[in-house]
Amino acid sequence: MDFFVIIMKMPLDKKLVQKIKFLRTRGRSIPEISRELMISKSTALRYSNEVSILPAYKKRWLDRWNSSKVKSQKHTEEARKDAEIKLPNLTNKDLIVILSSLYWAEGNKKDLVLTNTDPEMIKTFLYTLRKIYGIPNDSLKVSLRIYEDLDKKQCLRFWSKITGIMLDNKTTVSVLSGHKNGKLSYGMCRVRVKKGGRLLKEILSIINRINLLIRPS
Repeated sequence: MDFFVIIMKMPLDKKLVQKIKFLRTRGRSIPEISRELMISKSTALRYSNEVSILPAYKKRWLDRWNSSKVKSQKHTEEARKDAEIKLPNLTNKDLIVILSSLYWAEGNKKDLVLTNTDPEMIKTFLYTLRKIYGIPNDSLKVSLRIYEDLDKKQCLRFWSKITGIMLDNKTTVSVLSGHKNGKLSYGMCRVRVKKGGRLLKEILSIINRINLLIRPS
């Protein structure tokens, strides 16, 4: 078992908590505290989250924070350029693999149904269905699953824009008890392809083919 995981499960010693807070007052970053005390970043954050950095160490912290931010932005730009070089465009074959991979992770294995809260994932799924397989809107059924504290009309408008399909009062919306959590600002969108049995078999066969191609000999 990972050393950090063992520590996380044990009550923290008061002296260790004091060290965490002391280092934070001296402008140490969360990663620095984690490395120095050999604790997880989440533990370091939990016990230093409300600790104020002393004025004498504020400049050091800001300098390091700004340096990290600049470095992160540089790495992001380098990664973007690398992505453009490695993937200058998308072929139909690429889109089929993307669709199958999305379905592998999030799809239903009995009916051609994909459910997710990520609008970009839903967009990509629908784009590929339409472009590669020519699935028309009238062969698609969209339904929503939302929490009771969400605005139903707002969620319908949001997913109408994402899916390109007009959703209204006739749209099936399941309302769950409780409150939204994290990224569930507009609930979950469920896309089903009507009479999609043949296409589902093809997608599952592609997934199996991927498995065969990457399986060690």
